Amino acid sequence: MDLASGVGGKINKAQVLDAVDKYEKYHVHYGGKQEDRNANYTDMVNKYYDLATSFYEFGWGESFHFAHRWNGESLRESIKRHEHFLALQLGLKPGQKVLDVGCGIGGPLREIARFSSTSVTGLNNNEYQISRGKELNRIVGVDKTCDFIKADFMKMPIPDNSFDAVYAIEATCHAPDAYGCYKEIYRVLKPGQCFAAYEWCMTDAYDPNNQEHQKIKAEVEIGDGLPDIRSTTKCLEALKQAGFEIIWEKDLAKESPVPWYQPLDTNHFSLSSFRLTAVGRFFTRNMVKALEFAGLAPKGSLRVQDFLEKAAEGLVEGGKKEIFTPMYFFLARKPLSESN
Repeated sequence: MDLASGVGGKINKAQVLDAVDKYEKYHVHYGGKQEDRNANYTDMVNKYYDLATSFYEFGWGESFHFAHRWNGESLRESIKRHEHFLALQLGLKPGQKVLDVGCGIGGPLREIARFSSTSVTGLNNNEYQISRGKELNRIVGVDKTCDFIKADFMKMPIPDNSFDAVYAIEATCHAPDAYGCYKEIYRVLKPGQCFAAYEWCMTDAYDPNNQEHQKIKAEVEIGDGLPDIRSTTKCLEALKQAGFEIIWEKDLAKESPVPWYQPLDTNHFSLSSFRLTAVGRFFTRNMVKALEFAGLAPKGSLRVQDFLEKAAEGLVEGGKKEIFTPMYFFLARKPLSESN
């Protein structure tokens, strides 16, 4: 019932089907163009997260991201370690002010704040996710030290040199322009401090002239609210152009003992992440269908389930062919002075 009541987020329940129609039309499968997605990224991404957030939380938990994973490690354990790794790379110290860019409902924010004893501010442009995040912050008791700002990460209402560290977990891929996004992060970060991120990228193995590769990329874009998936090279160039010094960067998917896409692979079964398996998704699909038929979930809910399923297929194929990674990691530093 939480899933059913959450579908559509802040969208009026009677308008969910119309929102699904409008969202789908932004994408290649429905004749949409990349220029339109870039120009209307705020509307597109907001619609996506209004429609998809309750499905994410139902199937994935509070942290909407993949993770490098060891053999014998559960999905939830790997997700927490992935977040702790980020905090350690940033060298976070108690009392520091940290910015989470594109924070979702704040799962990583809460984990990193408790792990490092820092004050983390989540930046998000989706009202529904922020309201959900604030509720969860209160439940775990970090609402006094952690908060949210509703804003576009392309134009943050934050003074220059405000934060001791900034991170982004599979979020800035929603930006229509990597350079513009990284430049804003550079501006709000204090001199001498670091920005770390996991980026969704196409790898060097991606061939833009290969029709199968194009299809996989388009499936991921529609199923995950993306204007365009950039290459690792483009991300690195944008970071340098924004003024950052690159400390180190690596595609962490390459050395993950357990493939990052395994939870979504229909050939894999796990009781600990049952809802993500083929059987679990079959039950979810039929439950959503029944709830929509009974009027307990808004019309259009099953369509959301459909494009999320399509994204899962694209992600698995992209992972198996090694043309896509959700964890291109980089640690970058803002120089102490512009001349450094």
